[in-house]
Amino acid sequence: MRRKTKMVHGGITGDKQTGAVSVPIYQVSTYEQNNVGQHRGYEYSRTGNPTRNALEEVIADLENGQAGFAFGSGMAAITSVMMLFNTGDHVLLTDDVYGGSYRMMTNVLNRFDLSHTFVDTSNPKKVEDSIKPNTKALFIETPTNPLLKITDLQKMAAIAKKHDLLLIVDNTFATPYWQLPLDLGADIVLHSATKYIGGHSDVVAGLVVVNSEKLAEQIHFIQNSVGAILGPQDAWLLMRGIKTLGLRMEAIEANTRKLVAFLESHPQVTKVYYPGLKKHQGHEIAMQQAKGSGGMVSFDVGSSKAAETVIEKVNYFTLAESLGAVESLISVPAKMTHASIPRERRQELGITDGLIRLSIGIEDSEDLIEDLEQALE
Repeated sequence: MRRKTKMVHGGITGDKQTGAVSVPIYQVSTYEQNNVGQHRGYEYSRTGNPTRNALEEVIADLENGQAGFAFGSGMAAITSVMMLFNTGDHVLLTDDVYGGSYRMMTNVLNRFDLSHTFVDTSNPKKVEDSIKPNTKALFIETPTNPLLKITDLQKMAAIAKKHDLLLIVDNTFATPYWQLPLDLGADIVLHSATKYIGGHSDVVAGLVVVNSEKLAEQIHFIQNSVGAILGPQDAWLLMRGIKTLGLRMEAIEANTRKLVAFLESHPQVTKVYYPGLKKHQGHEIAMQQAKGSGGMVSFDVGSSKAAETVIEKVNYFTLAESLGAVESLISVPAKMTHASIPRERRQELGITDGLIRLSIGIEDSEDLIEDLEQALE
């Protein structure tokens, strides 16, 4: 099956008993057993739920993985993956990582002596030079949030294999419609499914897909033990969102390219970050490993005051923390999504006070351009 077809027909579809074309919402906590210890596939919904299982099957199909797992949030998914490691282990992470991932590593998991190093993963030499005897994994975001930096996944896979490391890829920005990290050598791929996969700003969720039975057993054990599971109603909403993911991503990218062209030509904009631009660092790698450039674009207007003015003046962009929805969203990373990162560190990474991040939706592109134009004026 091709990707758009797989999004409609992949995994478990419908209900064989009733003929319903949509998987039912099994709003249930426990299940009747035939005999002591003899259940019919489900015993307790923390361990497994038919609606959640249907979602986990389809995301595994979309990512070409061995098994999928659904969690209560993207951070629950990332934290559960990090629970694969032990006290004294070391993890390498992309330096331009999501603020929540940074906070988790620096203020939560460090308490358990899981050490970390943030490194520019777009530079393979820096990655290899940062590997320690106790390093167990590479955690990659590509494109990154919010500077859209690109990491060569095949080179990272080669490094991971050479040093016997797990390669973990946060695929939230690209989605399985544009990019398939497991096909490029990753071991684990994860998503904040709150974003593009859900796509309608109505659900918070996280997804994980693994490439082996061993990892599947380990993640399921953690998921069941910790209990950071996704509820059936939210699982159903994600399955509904997945069916239109391909259509949405195509419409979003078409809009984004038009807005990027506008921003590139505007005198008030000092810099534009978008993988689809030929001058964007890593553009050629992005085009090799992904089929599209996505709907995220960041641009710099020079100062915090200018950024706040744009935010105040827009009409069709909603000021909000999230991304990947049908409506266009706008944010200032330095004060919102990346506020948990110290200012000195943000400046070092290039996350300036005048940086604005856009998540482009499916509105009419001309309305979005006119809205940004009047705000910038």
